[in-house]
Amino acid sequence: YGALMTNLINNWRELWNMPDMPFLLMQLPNYMQKHPQPTDSGWARIREAQLQTFKNIPNTALAVTYDVGEWNDIHPLDKKTMAQRLFLGARKIVYGEKLTSSGPVYKDMKIEGNKIIITFTETGKGLAARGGGKNLRHFAIAGEDRNFVWADAVIIGNTVVVSSPDVPDPVAVRYAWADNPDDADLCNKEGLLASPFRTDSW
Repeated sequence: YGALMTNLINNWRELWNMPDMPFLLMQLPNYMQKHPQPTDSGWARIREAQLQTFKNIPNTALAVTYDVGEWNDIHPLDKKTMAQRLFLGARKIVYGEKLTSSGPVYKDMKIEGNKIIITFTETGKGLAARGGGKNLRHFAIAGEDRNFVWADAVIIGNTVVVSSPDVPDPVAVRYAWADNPDDADLCNKEGLLASPFRTDSW
């Protein structure tokens, strides 16, 4: 998917002789049943490919939409919210407005004892939890056994610190890594949701 999307963008830019033609990417919304435990997800992997396209190709924007879909309808009914988020990207990369058009994007991780500390770009005025909660939802953590469990995750400054008493030696974190992670709540203070991500390549 990532290679096809990259080729599509490059091909259209070449055909129109517009090397900086803007592209607005709509990330897959939430869909299908929820799972009580962390699981792998084909939809999460496509969202990851869309995120990597946004990160690697200049003059693109990404709208995150895992909170606007329905579990039983592949085409979300709430088109207005999706359009508003896409338009933020257009205002920035097409019209040159100085604004925050993206939610937090995973940058890096480091392990400190039994915790993993995650850093981000696109933090805007700072990290926040949608709804004002203290503990973030939909973070999962795993050790070398690759067995992910739900994690405790809290915002400290412009980082998220992730841990679990069940994983004393963590090596990887995933966020909103599911078909339907509509309760995932990491955002920036502008209210734009963080893109799903994983620190592993399993």
